[in-house]
Amino acid sequence: MLKKVFAVMLAFTMVLIMAGCGDKEQPQEPAKEDSTPAGETAATPAPESTAPATEAPAQTAMKIAIVTSPSGVDDGSFNQNVYEGIQAFIANHPEATVKAVNEPTGDNTASVQAVADIVADYDVIVTPGFQFAGIGQLAQDNPNVKFILVDSYPADAEGKEAEMDNVYAMQFAEQESGFFAGIAAALQTKSGKVAVVNGVAFPSNVNYQYGFESGVNYAVKNLGAKAECVEIAAYAGTDVTNNNVGGNYTGNFADQAQGKVVGKALIDKGVDIMLVAAGGSGNGVFTAAKEAKGVMVIGCDVDQYDDGANGDSNIILTSALKIMDKNVEKQLNAIADGTFKGGNYLLKADTDSTGYVKAEGRQQLSADTIAILDKVYAMVKDGTIVPPSNFDGTPDDFKGLDVPVK
Repeated sequence: MLKKVFAVMLAFTMVLIMAGCGDKEQPQEPAKEDSTPAGETAATPAPESTAPATEAPAQTAMKIAIVTSPSGVDDGSFNQNVYEGIQAFIANHPEATVKAVNEPTGDNTASVQAVADIVADYDVIVTPGFQFAGIGQLAQDNPNVKFILVDSYPADAEGKEAEMDNVYAMQFAEQESGFFAGIAAALQTKSGKVAVVNGVAFPSNVNYQYGFESGVNYAVKNLGAKAECVEIAAYAGTDVTNNNVGGNYTGNFADQAQGKVVGKALIDKGVDIMLVAAGGSGNGVFTAAKEAKGVMVIGCDVDQYDDGANGDSNIILTSALKIMDKNVEKQLNAIADGTFKGGNYLLKADTDSTGYVKAEGRQQLSADTIAILDKVYAMVKDGTIVPPSNFDGTPDDFKGLDVPVK
């Protein structure tokens, strides 16, 4: 079934533009032992796209390329966090170099071609985004090149999901981080109306949406919250299986103007807290929130507190996290020390790969909300609660919906 879904997904997304943010069980690999636990990770400004290198023997000077969607490695979110994982590796391996390649369209075919254009020149190629799933044949044709895929699994020449010895492909259970965000929004809203704004209805974005809506439903059912999710039909998303998933979608990940339009439309309907999982388009939602009064947003993928600065205040309530940088760094270390093992991995809370920001000074949650989130996190981590993904369950029916907080 998953292969069938994947093939449909790949065909459907050939015309979409994407830059950033299923839950069928896959073998999991733990994140690096010292991975920062949920709530303690903060994004740092992206360095220049080419890191300085020192002279080193050719066999030790790893040449790395990162190929991204239009928003580039300094998008303050998805791409940047992946890039920071590379930079962390280079900090400990100064002989290594990295080149950032910005594919300007986000089109699937163009994205794969951008990788093909440089594959002969690099030892490792990192590709953040669902649009790079089609590099499977390219990877098979270049077995000496290592590939690190983020948010996609590779497809073979027939468009079927495949595992390859030279490809480490990681997906994340975004629905878990969205779930924490939904609970936070439901507990902290003053208007009783909350929403999630996404870019394109790729699986990772729908996961965030379903997770958020599930979190709101859970908080209403078990925590005494009074909140509802607001959706505007004109901005509903259609996922890669051509299913209308509702929600609020900007249509791409690089249109700040459209992001502001969607954000303002939701604010006009009384929404006072929004999870924003829309890449560069999300910056427009941030602007709409900053221009309104009493509106807050929840960041996506990384700690976006700095992006929420608004004069002497801040609009960020918290941020929903995917720990991409640590996992990318780990795989680069594995390549360097010869322990790299290809495969497709779904990374979840049980490897500290999803979470939320609770660090003091980086969020504005109440102490009571943090205490509840910590308990819920443990329940998600041990499988008591399983928030639904794009292809498994719905926000109204998922494992643990009726289980009270322990």
